[in-house]
Amino acid sequence: MKIHFIAIGGSAMHNLALALHQKGDTVTGSDDEIFEPSKSRLKNKGLLPEKEGWFPEKLSSEIDAVILGMHAKADNPELLKAKELGLIIYSYPEFLYEQSKNKTRVVIGGSHGKTTITSMILHVMNYHGKDVDYMVGAQLEGFDTMVKITDDNDFMVIEGDEYLSSPIDRRPKFHLYKPNIALLSGIAWDHINVFPTYENYVEQFEIFLKEITNGGAIIYNEEDAEVKRVVEAAANPIKKYPYQTPAYSVEDGTTLLETPEGPMPVEIFGKHNLNNLEGARWICQLMGVDADDFYEAIATFKGASKRLEKIAETKTAVAYKDYAHSPSKVKATTQAVKNQYPERKLIACLELHTYSSLNPEFLKEYKGTLDAADSAVVFYSPHAVMIKQLEEIKGEQIDEAFDRDDLVVFTNPADFKTYLFSQDYDNTCLLLMSSGNYGGLDFEEVKKYLK
Repeated sequence: MKIHFIAIGGSAMHNLALALHQKGDTVTGSDDEIFEPSKSRLKNKGLLPEKEGWFPEKLSSEIDAVILGMHAKADNPELLKAKELGLIIYSYPEFLYEQSKNKTRVVIGGSHGKTTITSMILHVMNYHGKDVDYMVGAQLEGFDTMVKITDDNDFMVIEGDEYLSSPIDRRPKFHLYKPNIALLSGIAWDHINVFPTYENYVEQFEIFLKEITNGGAIIYNEEDAEVKRVVEAAANPIKKYPYQTPAYSVEDGTTLLETPEGPMPVEIFGKHNLNNLEGARWICQLMGVDADDFYEAIATFKGASKRLEKIAETKTAVAYKDYAHSPSKVKATTQAVKNQYPERKLIACLELHTYSSLNPEFLKEYKGTLDAADSAVVFYSPHAVMIKQLEEIKGEQIDEAFDRDDLVVFTNPADFKTYLFSQDYDNTCLLLMSSGNYGGLDFEEVKKYLK
């Protein structure tokens, strides 16, 4: 196939391009801005566009499919040319479905835990030499790309994001996959720029359940009240399998998972991650991996990139970074680190970086999320607020939202960095939570200050 990507430089798009190139398809693409690591990875495979920008002349009737990324606008010159030529245009999720419609599709949905659960499943499959197609939202150890598509594999494991499919397809991505096996990990309001009310957001998960194929299965976290309600109310003919957090203990900074063979040390930690692990175990069972083989493999799972990722450690200090940005993720991650190291001081730093987190109306959802930390810090950039054309946020609003008298708030990257590098890290855990980088923080530099 000859496939052209409009907006090839995003993480998901460039990984799909690499996967199709690996499969043997002819791949071209365009973008008006391409950053690292996409730039180098595309260049290494000869897929980097010669020039940045949009070039309608790249489109011809010889192209079998056009894949449209979220970064492209509805009036994109290449998109308009593709329409004029009558080419087949897919959104990213539409194309994934097209490539997997004759496979067993396993779709992992939920407001949180999607990447980790998908990563766990893929780690187990890889450990036991079981080849599957997949799409996951993070770079995994032992995997070259975040997407794999073949003609031969029986299963495709897909991280089911609820965000919109493309500029011309406003459906949430996970509505398009039509899973044979699905998982729902949790529901906590997010993406308020797209789903302005909680009820509207929850409705998307109700639709997701309706899209499961008749006779298919849903694995669901019954500890989440909204998930339990939505799944139990689903009327379509599907099998329903609830799961809960398995028994575990923490001893001297090591998490021990209770298994039929006795306590087993695991690399990951935190109640939310053990809950994710149990969901992954159920999925792997339905994919033909028994419990013993699952536990053997999962013992070596170190976590997905940027999900409680250890970035530095000394005898008396440890630092983690985490993608956590939504309130439920912030609370679970902060509590997990405190539970893992109860005798150590916990300094938890959160950057408000997403559209939702910078919205004054949404801020109240963060109440109590940093309570487990001994010192709590919030950083946000007034410039980011302005770029997103949101109302100005004042420090007092942050204080009120988090409901913590000793909260430290920074809006200047230099001031935040000075604070960070002036702390005494003896017998301390540092937790850096953000989907950004605190206005330019070099995480490598953090290692020097842990003594």
